[in-house]
Amino acid sequence: MALGAGAVWSFGAITARLADGADAFQYLIWRSVGIIVVVELIARAQRRPVQVVRAVRSGRLMVIGSVMIFVASIGFVYAVKTTTAANAAFFGSTTPIFGALLARLVLKERLDRVTIGTIAIAFTGLFVMVAGDLSGGNMVGNASAVVSAMGFAGYAVCVRLDPGRDWSPALPGYGVLMIVVCGAVTLGAGKTLVPPAPDVAWALLHGGVIIVLGTFLFNVGSRRVPAAAMTVFAQTEMVLVPVWAFLVLDEVPKTTTLIGGTIIVTAIVGKALIDARARRPTDVPLGVPEPL
Repeated sequence: MALGAGAVWSFGAITARLADGADAFQYLIWRSVGIIVVVELIARAQRRPVQVVRAVRSGRLMVIGSVMIFVASIGFVYAVKTTTAANAAFFGSTTPIFGALLARLVLKERLDRVTIGTIAIAFTGLFVMVAGDLSGGNMVGNASAVVSAMGFAGYAVCVRLDPGRDWSPALPGYGVLMIVVCGAVTLGAGKTLVPPAPDVAWALLHGGVIIVLGTFLFNVGSRRVPAAAMTVFAQTEMVLVPVWAFLVLDEVPKTTTLIGGTIIVTAIVGKALIDARARRPTDVPLGVPEPL
């Protein structure tokens, strides 16, 4: 289940690219609709309260967490729409790095030598990717992917601040925020809220199936798999996105993208394996994915 979560999430980048008749904001509106409908139906079947209401009533930290996922989701989908899938995936995989830095600033957690070394290596990979893409016209999309990683890292820090809380309302909470903001942006740009039907279908599939199913698998897996190891499994999403992009979209990543992405993923996975060997089961994974 832990491995499957990343594999399921990886298909989201493909559905976003296949919905080529909708811009990022239109796509996110309908993706959020899919999330909210499915989550609320599941809650009703389990006789639980309305999750959107719980998100508002759960306090400021829950709202901040929802905002962090909101930022991360907009960043990732916009990146997928404006740069290559490989770039979006590899830049987005830096979440654990920004998570470590935010944990130092917010939680005052000490950065050990392994973490510092991981950050240095990962930023070397980022430099390689950026240097090879300066003339490609994808820098806005690349920057959006980095912002996405920061958003997910912010959410992970929120979870660390209150690990005993039920964070399930954060998903529909951010979905409502996404619909309101993206709807206002779309209408302000003079565009329709309803893009072509196939694009709506792709967005609903992404939200209602890919995100919800992936999150379920991740949550179940995290009950049995140590937190540090979950960071490793979360990287399956970033590794598989370029594979699906090549097979489905005929998108061939640049050599510098592959080299830089390999450096980043190797650094993160290496740190996670060292952390797992240190046997710290109480840690919350800095690479908590959104997903996306």
